Formats: sequence, C-alpha cells, structure tokens
Amino acid sequence: MNFLKSQATIIDLSDERLLLAYKQNGDLKTLASLYEKYMHLVYGVCLKYLGNEELSKDAVMQIFEELIDKAQRHEIKNFKSWLHVLSRNFCLMQLRSDKKMPTETLPDFMEFTDDTHLYEEQEGDMQLLERCKEKLPSAQKISIQLFYLAEKCYKEIVEETGYTLNEVKSYIQNGKRNLKICVEKNRER
Repeated sequence: MNFLKSQATIIDLSDERLLLAYKQNGDLKTLASLYEKYMHLVYGVCLKYLGNEELSKDAVMQIFEELIDKAQRHEIKNFKSWLHVLSRNFCLMQLRSDKKMPTETLPDFMEFTDDTHLYEEQEGDMQLLERCKEKLPSAQKISIQLFYLAEKCYKEIVEETGYTLNEVKSYIQNGKRNLKICVEKNRER
C-alpha cells in the first residue's frame, strides 16, 4: 500500500523536482518516472529518424541508459527540450555509424518548444550554425565544441585546454551568446 502512494507522489512531481531528486539520490525509479512521461515522444523522434519500429524501440531503451549518466552530469533547464535533442543526436549518431557518413548534430543550447514546425526549422539551420561556429574566436569555438558536441564537463575542458575554470565558463557563455546572435542575424536575411 505504501509503495503505491510513493509511486503516485513521484509521478505528480514536476520535471524539475524529479530531476533534482534523481541528481540527489540517484534513484532509477525517479528517473524512470520522469522518462516515462516523454517516452512516447522519444519513440516518435526515433521513428522519424530511424524509420524502423524495432530499431526505434531499441533506441528508446538505449537513450534511457544514456540518460542515467547524462542527467547527472548536465545542467538541464528544460527536460523535455533537452531530451528531444539527446534523442535526435542519438539517432543521428546511429545513422552516422551505420552509413559511415559524417553528420553534425545541433547542440543542447538550442532551445525547443512544443511546436513541430520549430523543430523542422531548427533542423534546417545546421549549415548556418556551422558557419557561425567558424566565426567564433578560437577559445570560444574550442570550448563550445568540447562542451556541447564532445559532451565534456568543465573540469575535462580545463584539463584538455589549459584554460582556467572561469575562462571555460566564460568562453562557453559568450560563445553561446555569439552563436545565437549570429544565427538570428542571418535568419533575418
């Protein structure tokens, strides 16, 4: 009887509270409750990219396995949007490894909304994003690539580049802002 009560309480919590609870206690049931809310959306993303029901079902499970580690390491402001990006990048990596074709993934900092047309619009901005990334100062470009594309934490970036922790944080923040400005400016044209 108590188990049912605690399970209902977990499901009723907001995404932010569930994520915080998972980060604090590492309880997989908490993470599973959060993931379960969006599993159908993850499946839809996987089906869109992979085009196969069985591969998509497998991908949904593999994404949850990745989530166990990544949810602990990343600062997540909007879980649903972040999960969409994680799912899409996972599928793109699957396609890349299957076809041995290089593809570029859109980093986490590009926020998503519930509007499907915005997802498609952002998918079309990959080349623009790449051009803007090339315009960044070297330290910002390196920090952005390591943080968002290589998914390294601040400490790993500090060790790899020799920059201080404050420099890494600054380069990422400024690089993110400069990318956003560049993309918005070029979209208006």
